[in-house]
Amino acid sequence: MKFIAIIPARYASTRFPGKPLAMLGGKTVIQRVVEQVKKAVDDVYVATDDDRIYNAVKDFGANVVMTRSDHKSGTDRVCEALQHITEKEGLTPDVVINIQGDEPFIRASQIETVKDCFQDDATQIATLGKPFESIDAVCNPNSPKIVLNNNSCAMYFSRSPIPFIRGKEQSQWLNNFTFLKHIGMYAYRTDTLRQITQLPQSPLEIAESLEQLRWLQNGYTIKVGLTDVETIGIDTPEDLQKAEEFLTKDNTL
Repeated sequence: MKFIAIIPARYASTRFPGKPLAMLGGKTVIQRVVEQVKKAVDDVYVATDDDRIYNAVKDFGANVVMTRSDHKSGTDRVCEALQHITEKEGLTPDVVINIQGDEPFIRASQIETVKDCFQDDATQIATLGKPFESIDAVCNPNSPKIVLNNNSCAMYFSRSPIPFIRGKEQSQWLNNFTFLKHIGMYAYRTDTLRQITQLPQSPLEIAESLEQLRWLQNGYTIKVGLTDVETIGIDTPEDLQKAEEFLTKDNTL
């Protein structure tokens, strides 16, 4: 099975403009993401709409595709980049892995877990979940939660703590159920990727501001691999400082 990885990276960001080019341990964030992904996938591309990011990626020798600036989601940008890669470079992947450009600590093991989901021929889309370690994190609306069915497929994603544990104090919920944090990495069969980018926004997606709910509401299945590895995404300049501290403690990166 042929996998490729595409990393969408925008310069414009409300909370942290230019974060793909922010320096982290002497390298840009986007370079660190690319280097981590290359440990698990041979063909890696950055998809951007900004000349500064395009040129920076070229400078450190990685593949980069220029895309339109009007995409509403990273998935849409990935789909356009796939079209370019297929037409211009002749690659015909079975599965495309979408890794966020602000995840410099993504691990090869996590990517391999998502790849393994496609050993099941029924898998259309795959993503990653990690057990929460604190009830405060469970209650954080910026950390979406996943509820799974018995086949390890997502039943629902929510910014609210789900499920509600009846008859227990909230402080005891983690002792009674394994709450799953969504790690925002996706992989899609190529035909599925092209289909889901043609779907209109759904009411659940709009309500929760989670694009994966569009796919669920339209009947697509999302297989969820499990990881016990914590990563640090970079959404703000404060996150970058935390990432610097994490980097100094981990000599494997």
